[in-house]
Amino acid sequence: MGDFLTIQEIKKAVQKVQKSSKQKPRVGIILGTGLGALAEAVESADAISYDEIPGWPVSSVKGHVGRLLLGELEDQQVVVMQGRTHYYEGYDMPRLGLPVRVMQSVGIEILIITNAAGAVNPAYEPGDLMLLLDHLNMIGMGGQNPLRGPNLDELGPRFPDMDQVYDLELHSLARSVAAEEKVTLHEGVYCCLAGPSFESPADLRFLRGAGVDAVGMSTVPEAIVARHGGTRVLGISGISNVAGIAAGDNPNSNSDASHEEVLEAGKVLVPKLTKLVRGVLRKLT
Repeated sequence: MGDFLTIQEIKKAVQKVQKSSKQKPRVGIILGTGLGALAEAVESADAISYDEIPGWPVSSVKGHVGRLLLGELEDQQVVVMQGRTHYYEGYDMPRLGLPVRVMQSVGIEILIITNAAGAVNPAYEPGDLMLLLDHLNMIGMGGQNPLRGPNLDELGPRFPDMDQVYDLELHSLARSVAAEEKVTLHEGVYCCLAGPSFESPADLRFLRGAGVDAVGMSTVPEAIVARHGGTRVLGISGISNVAGIAAGDNPNSNSDASHEEVLEAGKVLVPKLTKLVRGVLRKLT
């Protein structure tokens, strides 16, 4: 048997969070690699280190601070994950769903998921943002779905619908903010691979043929768990590098992907992502 989550484990983690903060968040935000600086804008924040929360997966990757912040941003009560854990770090997939389960249990209605991603679409440049319209769940197709194991009937159905994972109303808000702030916002399909190795040229040719626009190593498991529990999802990719096959179409792009490149791109992406997320929060009724 794998490391399946139980209601009791979720409750233990929730109890720790609620004991550490009296905040009642409506919106959850997950900050991806190199994008954690947005968390510094949260006001009146209660901070909880991941290693203090029972069962919470702790990241070993540079660029992921590893804190849960509960506070206020743009007059919205928020809970912010400053860093996340990835499948390649060795956790079973259902364990990666615990943070979303905890955020749902403390009351979030909306989850904004961000990530750093490589461009497969040759029209994308490092520093661009992409709105997730859909995703390709390659890890899940291979059997590693975060909902694998006994279904938690109290939280959602055994066979949840994935027809519209990313909320259409939230899409509209994001487009409106991007236009107002003059931030380029592409729209496309994100693919989650297991990592930690970057993609080969053959991988990328396959993904482009499948209609993928950006590729990364996160987000999809979190979105699936959120959808299972009835939470509305907004997904945003920060394009941190141009992946190999896309770089071949662009002579000005460097196809040698590295984690350092991803972190460096975060410095350019954070101001744009901050404008977009804060704008969406302002427009929420």
